Amino acid sequence: MTDAAVTWLQNLNGLTGGAFLLVTFGLVAMRQTQACERLFIVLSVLLAASAFLLSAIFHTWHLVVVGFVDLATKAILIPWVLRRNLPREVYTRREVTQVLNIPTALLLALACTVAAYLLSRPLLAAGGNSPVVSVNLPIGLAGVLVGGLTAAVRREAIPLFLGLLAMENSAFLAGMSVAPDMPVIAEVAIAFDVLILVFAVSVLTRAVHDRIGTTEVGALTTLHEPAEEPAGR
Repeated sequence: MTDAAVTWLQNLNGLTGGAFLLVTFGLVAMRQTQACERLFIVLSVLLAASAFLLSAIFHTWHLVVVGFVDLATKAILIPWVLRRNLPREVYTRREVTQVLNIPTALLLALACTVAAYLLSRPLLAAGGNSPVVSVNLPIGLAGVLVGGLTAAVRREAIPLFLGLLAMENSAFLAGMSVAPDMPVIAEVAIAFDVLILVFAVSVLTRAVHDRIGTTEVGALTTLHEPAEEPAGR
C-alpha cells in the first residue's frame, strides 16, 4: 500500500473518530430514550468503521472480524433485544429525567474531553506518537469519561445503561489502535457477554416497570418486601 493511500485511510479514521466523539456528546444532550438508542447505533457503526479502517492500515484480519461482530451485536442485536423486552411506553416518553440540565452536562462533557487529551499526552509520547494512536487513544479516553458522565447524570435505567455501553465502545476504539492484533476470541467473548448483559438488564427493567410504573433508578428504593403481619394469637 502506498504512503498516499495510508495517509488517506488515516485521515478517514480521524474523521470517523471526530464523528464518534460528537455522537458521544449527543448522548449527553438527548432527552428521549429512543433518540439515545439511535445515537448508540450510530456510535456502534462508527466503531465498526474505525475497525475496518485500522484493519487496512495495520494489515490485520482481526479487526475485520471485530468490525462485523460489532455491527451484528451492538448495531442490530442489542437494539432489537431492548425493543423486544421493554414496554413501548419506555420509548415513547417525550423526555427522561436527569440530574443536571443539558447545558451544564455539556460543559462537564467538554471538561472531560480536555482532561482526556491532557491525560493521553504522556501515553502518546511513550508510544511514539503514532498517527492512528494519536487520534483513537484521546478520543477513546474522552468517550469513556463522557459516557461515564452520561451514566452518572441519567435517572432512567435504559439511558443510563446506554451510557455504560458507550463507555465500552470508547474503550474498544482506543484499544484497537493500541493492540490491533488482540485475539479475536477475546473480542467475540466480550461482545457476547455484553449482549447477555443487555438481555438481563432489559428483562429486569421491564419487571421493575411493571411493578412500580417507572424506570427511574431512584425509585428502586420503593421496592421492598411487604411487612409481615403479626401472627394471630
